[in-house]
Amino acid sequence: MKKAVCILSGGMDSTLSSYIAKNEGYEIIAVHFNYGQRTETRELKAFRDICEDLQIKEKYEIDIPFFTQIGASALTDKSIEVPIGGIEAGVPVTYVPFRNGIFLSIAAAIAEKENTEAIYIGVVEEDSSGYPDCTEEFISSITNSINTGTKETTKIQIKTPLVHLMKNEIVLKAIELNVPLHLTWSCYKEEEEACGVCDSCRLRLNGFKKANCEDKIPYKVL
Repeated sequence: MKKAVCILSGGMDSTLSSYIAKNEGYEIIAVHFNYGQRTETRELKAFRDICEDLQIKEKYEIDIPFFTQIGASALTDKSIEVPIGGIEAGVPVTYVPFRNGIFLSIAAAIAEKENTEAIYIGVVEEDSSGYPDCTEEFISSITNSINTGTKETTKIQIKTPLVHLMKNEIVLKAIELNVPLHLTWSCYKEEEEACGVCDSCRLRLNGFKKANCEDKIPYKVL
């Protein structure tokens, strides 16, 4: 069976991306990163729950402690407040410097080791909120770099099945594929009940509302 590395944060987008990989006939090797994010414990639980639902046999849980040293993001530096006033123009303070570039580099090393032909990542341009590492242009560029910097026999395709979808389309596609969205976690701030007011919660809730569907995870504010 063909194999794919799936970068799986435990959020809605990466989860749907992983289910799409399974639906496309790939044996999944799941990769999760603990990088000092505020909701690290809750995201790890979501990752493990989703891996169990997908019956994934091989998974990597990788610690990347240096992101907290670098800081410069509200997700990894607790002295910076997570914004709750709605999405603003430009690169937001929740952007983690070159996070997806680092994730994809590690995923590429795993893909080369495991002889997989694809990496799935759930980047979404609409959801990027100005994140420069969530664009199709970035993915195309780093794909070239990865294939240049690996063995000649290594040919890795980075698949971004959600990149042009809106959040409501993601919700509807997830329902179509029986994705257990109640197991996923998107909140930037909280681990018990989602805050409902950070950018990620707002995007998620708006997606469910436009899709005319109920989000079954608990929220402090709806």
